[in-house]
Amino acid sequence: MKHLCWKGWVAAFLMAAPMASLAANCTTQAEMLTLDRDALAAAGGRLAEAVVQQDYAALKSALLPAEAAEWDGIRAVVENSAPLFKGGQLQLRNLFLLDSSSQAAAANTQFFCSNSSGSLTVTITMRSLPPGRYAVVLADAVGAQYAGQMGFILVWQSSPEPGWRLGGLTVRQGTFDGHDAVWYWSRARELTKLDFPWAAWYAYETSRFLQVPVDIISSPNLEKLAAEQGQLKNSPQDAFPMTIPDGPRIWKIDSVHLDPSLHVADLGVVYESTGVTDPAAQRTEATAVMSAFLKAQPALRENFHGLWAYAVKDGKTTPVMELPMAQIP
Repeated sequence: MKHLCWKGWVAAFLMAAPMASLAANCTTQAEMLTLDRDALAAAGGRLAEAVVQQDYAALKSALLPAEAAEWDGIRAVVENSAPLFKGGQLQLRNLFLLDSSSQAAAANTQFFCSNSSGSLTVTITMRSLPPGRYAVVLADAVGAQYAGQMGFILVWQSSPEPGWRLGGLTVRQGTFDGHDAVWYWSRARELTKLDFPWAAWYAYETSRFLQVPVDIISSPNLEKLAAEQGQLKNSPQDAFPMTIPDGPRIWKIDSVHLDPSLHVADLGVVYESTGVTDPAAQRTEATAVMSAFLKAQPALRENFHGLWAYAVKDGKTTPVMELPMAQIP
């Protein structure tokens, strides 16, 4: 979810990096020793339950001491995520045990997590990762309206009391209006055939967003999706910044991105504002920008819920408003 990523020690390295240390290994859930698997499942299950139950005391007590200053952000993540899990049943999806303890120092690190036959490999990439033992735990709220997903980064702490501590947390929904990642992937392929590259591009983006709750994981499915998306012609990939004429005016749009802030499949339009400060004038300007944008890309109307307007002036970005497609002229 937007705004559900907290900043801190772990957030600093949970980003993809092109170069990686080789002094690392990954053990998948099926290949783990029973003791390790049970310990990780227990730790992940407790944390997932604490998120769903809004049990802040349990989460705070499990937090890695180095992340103590980030508690307010973590609490906000948990508080805002409550609707995603309502009515669902918790289920652990994946456990990955990561070991970089043989590294001499912090390094960009890739973990290749393969099944026993080597036929399927999931790659987990972390940036500036200190030597140590880590784990990634993914969990789902099966049956929840928004199919909430959780991703935990756990860090092994050997002293003063050995155990897994919470190092990072991200939360996302798994559906928009009842449609999951597979549906959006199929829709992206349909839109490609219909020669609607912009709508197809953002349908691919939506599918990617819904597949896993963390961006540090790459799988054969995600790689296939990226390859299909990259083959789109006349897509938004290299379109920004772009200018759109609107009668005597010309709007400059810096970017357009998937925006799940309201738990629906909106797109966020980031544009250069004229500098109006009156709230009514800001809304009028935003509406004009969104209208001009949809006239340039009409296929987006039928495939997404609405648009967010983000005004940029003097380097500052301000969210102005969200409108459903039907309310944008």
